[in-house]
Amino acid sequence: MKKQDFYFELPQELIAQDPLEDRSSSRLLVMDKETGEWKHEVFRNVTQYLRAGDCLVINDTKVIPARLIGTRIVSGETRPGFMPGEPGAQIELLLLKRRENDIWETLVKPGRKAKPGTIIEFGGGLLRAEVLDIVEEGNRLVKFYYHGIFEEILDRLGQMPLPPYITHVLQDKNRYQTVYAKYEGSAAAPTAGLHFTGELLEKIEAMGVTIAHVTLHVGLGTFRPVKEEDILAHHMHSEFYRVLPEEAEKINRTKREGGRIICVGTTSCRTVESAADEDGFVKPGEGDTEIFIYPGYRFKVLDCLITNFHLPESTLLMLVSALAGREHVLAAYAEAVREGYRFFSFGDAMFITDL
Repeated sequence: MKKQDFYFELPQELIAQDPLEDRSSSRLLVMDKETGEWKHEVFRNVTQYLRAGDCLVINDTKVIPARLIGTRIVSGETRPGFMPGEPGAQIELLLLKRRENDIWETLVKPGRKAKPGTIIEFGGGLLRAEVLDIVEEGNRLVKFYYHGIFEEILDRLGQMPLPPYITHVLQDKNRYQTVYAKYEGSAAAPTAGLHFTGELLEKIEAMGVTIAHVTLHVGLGTFRPVKEEDILAHHMHSEFYRVLPEEAEKINRTKREGGRIICVGTTSCRTVESAADEDGFVKPGEGDTEIFIYPGYRFKVLDCLITNFHLPESTLLMLVSALAGREHVLAAYAEAVREGYRFFSFGDAMFITDL
């Protein structure tokens, strides 16, 4: 299967730069996963396509303000203290994954100025980082030094790590968080969840739909371009996930009683599929997953999917195609382009279901 099989033309102006004022007012393309037929809706009307007895699975990860802009210290001072140093080159650091306590795997730009031993200062010395080592793909292992609580310092100094195709400045950090975000650890938002409001979720629960929470800390590897022409040669980076026993039981009870498992976002999908046994039931626990879902994959847990519109030739588009068929998905994307739907993180949504 070739990467070019998942290419489509996308006008630049359809890439959403800003979130809508009302989360639930985005457009929704509802598509039958078997026939490929579609309907145009408003997202808040997703309730019309849900049923009592369904289970909605949401990813309650929370995005950390993981983008830090600092200055390389170029004086003779190399010990990780708080001594002032001569200002050097500006360095951008993106937190990817906490390894232990204050040691993180990071993406550093420009990497050539971040050799092991380099000290980077943020916020005039409020936070310092020492580059310890170079790991896979040129990422840096970094240790942070600070006084106080790391999360509070990061909230003060850090910026939301918006995808590179978003060039506008985000005025409100909370708009790149779901309303149910709880556990900090993501470098990117599970964007399908951005369409839900607290009021809409209450309405869904009142219909008799169970809401199950899972956690997958989204890493940038999820959005890494597929470089190999043969998609089977692509390697997914690992991401941490956790499913608590009570949440696994919600999903499994729905399965036993014949209800549908509807995942909100590809991250929720990858979590339940990673945690599934061969009988299609979810095992509680935590771990790292590198699952790569593409056409030919047989879903064990998921029945339906709520998701945003994804980049051409991306692993996310491949996952969606595994559920509804590549031809159906590309036809629906062509319709979305014709109708002026908004694409990517702040864009509109699809509900791939059984109409």
